[in-house]
Amino acid sequence: MSGAPRVRSMNVADAETRPVLGPAGNKTGSIVARKPVSKPSRKVEKAAEAAVAAEEKKKAPPSAAAAVASSPPSCLSVPSVLRRQEQLLHSNLSLNGSCSSDASSDSVQSRASTGRILRTSSGRRRKQCVSKSEKAGSDSVSVSSQEGIQTKKRCAWVTPNTEPCYAAFHDEEWGVPVHDDKKLFELLVLSGALAELSWPAILSKRHIFREVFLDFDPASVAKLNEKKVIATGSTASSLLSEPKLRAVVENARQILKIIEEFGSFDQYCWSFVNHKPILNRFRYPRQVPVKTPKADVISKDMVRRGFRCVGPTVIYSFMQITGMTNDHLIGCYRFEECIAALTQDQDDAGKAQVKVEEKSEDLDIPGLGRDMDELVI
Repeated sequence: MSGAPRVRSMNVADAETRPVLGPAGNKTGSIVARKPVSKPSRKVEKAAEAAVAAEEKKKAPPSAAAAVASSPPSCLSVPSVLRRQEQLLHSNLSLNGSCSSDASSDSVQSRASTGRILRTSSGRRRKQCVSKSEKAGSDSVSVSSQEGIQTKKRCAWVTPNTEPCYAAFHDEEWGVPVHDDKKLFELLVLSGALAELSWPAILSKRHIFREVFLDFDPASVAKLNEKKVIATGSTASSLLSEPKLRAVVENARQILKIIEEFGSFDQYCWSFVNHKPILNRFRYPRQVPVKTPKADVISKDMVRRGFRCVGPTVIYSFMQITGMTNDHLIGCYRFEECIAALTQDQDDAGKAQVKVEEKSEDLDIPGLGRDMDELVI
């Protein structure tokens, strides 16, 4: 089977100066007979052939052009192929130029758009940085405030996560000697409520306790109607259970009896500790007891007198709150402050007693007794 007809150039030098790079190596062949293997090789061949064709047009004589033009019509002439290749080459170049111009314009637009995006993102970043700095500032303020609160060492059960009301109660009331009858009655009721509520819950409802129990005036509470106090839906029923509410009213009545007997509820309570706080020197929380023999003695006496819900645990908590015993850990700053406050109270009491004695001496006028005797005679 014969292959495709080959078109030979009239000029032998022309054929020798047109090598085509094929897959089998550098070989000389016709343009029509050789087919490219892949698209990239065709482009390379077209570019090379276009350059060679341009040179041939300049060098070829008119006789060769006429001979080529008179070749059979079954095969395409070389100049026509070259012209087509030149046209294709120019069209590709123009297309590439347009594409490059479009790409450059797109790049400019994309740069402009990215520039806008960067500006907006930079603005957002600035806002975020400002917000972060403000947040960091607020956090630093809160942390500094917390550090300021926790600068003083407290008892181990008061931690940075402790509720502020309980921390304030520890710093201002817990362990401070109390001698007011109303305050003692209030703390006795709150100590009994510990069986059902925690200290933070009790302290958060302290204003409700004072409102329901008439500011803990024993005379007023003793007159309350128990049925109204324990009625379903009442404010008092939302605080404590029915036995606890009945105990509050009954204990108020017993306090009135004690005031008649001892002169004050303060005199009765402090008489068990000889009117001086019990000073404990506990180093660790595990050393702090839940109840003591002294609390057991007070509890039994109060139960004998008709008090309710006054077990040894409740009474020892009452002793801790009212300052009858100083159970602050020795590492807590309030331990020394409570001792200093007690010493100051004792000094004030001694000064007051001295002033009373001086006034009594001033009232003893010399010769007053002798004159009275003469008058009697």
